[in-house]
Amino acid sequence: MVNNKKNDLGRNNKEKNRKKYNKKWICLISIWTFILTIFFSLVSENMMRGFNIALATIALLILITLGVFFDLIGIAVAAADEKPFHSMAANGVKEAKYAVRLVRNAARVSSFCNDVIGDICGILSGAAGAIIVVKIITLYEVKTATIVSILVSAIIASLTVGGKAFGKEMGIRNSEKIIFHTSKVLFVINTKLGIDFLPELKRKR
Repeated sequence: MVNNKKNDLGRNNKEKNRKKYNKKWICLISIWTFILTIFFSLVSENMMRGFNIALATIALLILITLGVFFDLIGIAVAAADEKPFHSMAANGVKEAKYAVRLVRNAARVSSFCNDVIGDICGILSGAAGAIIVVKIITLYEVKTATIVSILVSAIIASLTVGGKAFGKEMGIRNSEKIIFHTSKVLFVINTKLGIDFLPELKRKR
């Protein structure tokens, strides 16, 4: 009876700590999203004003690609299982430890990749699109600015949605490969720069 009470107390304490950590993470990611959005919006506005149509279009395509890429990682992490990486770790593959941590932090990684990076790229894509619209109207003296704005917005939306749809398919089908390559990057960052992005979480029973 005493052991059962201790076990129940231990579980309750772990659950409380997990909830506190989740609340802390939610507050932290919200604050960081606010700060990063303001920062990148100001930078993009100042930089893109001097761009011509070609440069603004290149910047737009880079932002869309970046959003799709991080969305792919977020989907892969959410869809993956950590068991294959345990086998890799047992065989001496150092990066496998980071792959396990990616999977165990799936909610946080997905939130950062899909929501934070996705929203920031969406805002910056909108800014790039607005610059393109202004440049087209000014350069070609277009009188129907509304039509140009609608067309540019539609193109941005279609490229973003289509790219993310493709990325989701790739992320689900190749989750193990994507996570392993991502873990290689995290391994290099941690060993060379001493920066560790992911906490060490125990597997939930």
